[in-house]
Amino acid sequence: MSQKTKVEHLERKMEARHIRMISLGGVIGTGLFLSSGYTIHEAGPIGTILAYFIGAILVYAVMLCLGELSVAMPYTGAFHVYAKKFIGPATGFTVAILYWLTWTIALGSEFTAAGLIMKNWFPQTPVWIWSLAFMILIFLSNAFSVRVFAESEFWFAAIKVFAIIAFIILGGLAILGILPMSGYSHAPLLTNLFKNGAFPNGLGGVFTTMLTVNFAFSGTELIGITAGEAKDPEKTIPKAIHTTLWRLVIFFIGSIFVMACLIPYKQAGVTQSPFVYVFKLMGIPFAANIMNFVVLTAIMSAANSGLYASTRMLWSLGNEGTIPAWFSKTTKKGVPFIALCFSMLGGILALLSSVIAAGTVYLVLVSVSGLAVVIVWMAIAFSEIKFRQHFIASGHDISELKFKTPWFPVVPWFAFIASLLSCLLIWFDPNQRIALYCTIPFVIVCYILHYFYAKKTHHS
Repeated sequence: MSQKTKVEHLERKMEARHIRMISLGGVIGTGLFLSSGYTIHEAGPIGTILAYFIGAILVYAVMLCLGELSVAMPYTGAFHVYAKKFIGPATGFTVAILYWLTWTIALGSEFTAAGLIMKNWFPQTPVWIWSLAFMILIFLSNAFSVRVFAESEFWFAAIKVFAIIAFIILGGLAILGILPMSGYSHAPLLTNLFKNGAFPNGLGGVFTTMLTVNFAFSGTELIGITAGEAKDPEKTIPKAIHTTLWRLVIFFIGSIFVMACLIPYKQAGVTQSPFVYVFKLMGIPFAANIMNFVVLTAIMSAANSGLYASTRMLWSLGNEGTIPAWFSKTTKKGVPFIALCFSMLGGILALLSSVIAAGTVYLVLVSVSGLAVVIVWMAIAFSEIKFRQHFIASGHDISELKFKTPWFPVVPWFAFIASLLSCLLIWFDPNQRIALYCTIPFVIVCYILHYFYAKKTHHS
């Protein structure tokens, strides 16, 4: 083990293609493949496209804020360090804990989901054996070196991207009537989009699904965490950020548009996966097996990114001296091994709580993690506002910045207010309201814990 003193970043081994795919891989999780049909069912076809479009613009605004921060300060741990520096140490601590929790909770559910998919093919084998096998695989992917992680994540993400492109092209041909679809004697065209009116469940459905949409987009901020391990961050980070918007629009809105055109909105979400449903209507052989394989790689990719992100958050907290410094120890290959083991343990505990205390502990954890990403986005936007003010007050000129957030301060304030609104709008959805009840006390506890810990370390 090496490294005792505080450093800004780990080994710079990631190339531009890795970072682009990692940010894309983090975003395209199981949500798009499995639960996007439910969103169409709730908000209606046009409503869903609108909700995803608003979500994409919000995410892009957050990414533009993160771009300026991570190019000016390419630290591993990124936004936790920015929040600590420009908002306050307690906020930095809370942001790191919330983000760490988001990914460790996701780890638990992803390992279970992977085991359940394998059960389709191997019904005799217990789910826990497959879950354990995937845990070991993801752990090893992160344990060797950042290069091994980046390469494995690149190929996991590439499979998902290929599947979505194939879905959009084949779906587009089916919409135009070039490819036959069972149940349709003519080209479907845009009939299903407007058949029940633009917003069959009212405009309210668009806003109450905004948190689901934001959660589906969570993972784009991984670009900031990779900044500390990127080769030449001044070039790679802006490239990854500028491609974020059109990738989100093409992959998410493109596939949602195809689904909405081909599946009547009342049937969407009723079927298992909209992707499988559409492929079956086209008569593609082994459609369910092909999509199960794609979903499995999506789960593996999300778990891989999640373990990476949560490990870097713990390393960063140890490196900053917020938690014991031994969390920041690294192997000779630059892997924060202790932080990795604790993050993996967090994922396993989340998995156990989903089995043992599904209605209490796990419910609270899932509710908190749902809102956590949006709170992290708020912290990124506010950190950008404070950073720019601090930068100019220190006698610097804006022209010195290698990457500038455009239309400052409009973009960061839009990102902050829109994120805040998507948190508050949950109140109007009784099913999601529990997230507010759980998250607000959790955040208060984080601030109190930091206060006592800081007091103790100050005295010692």
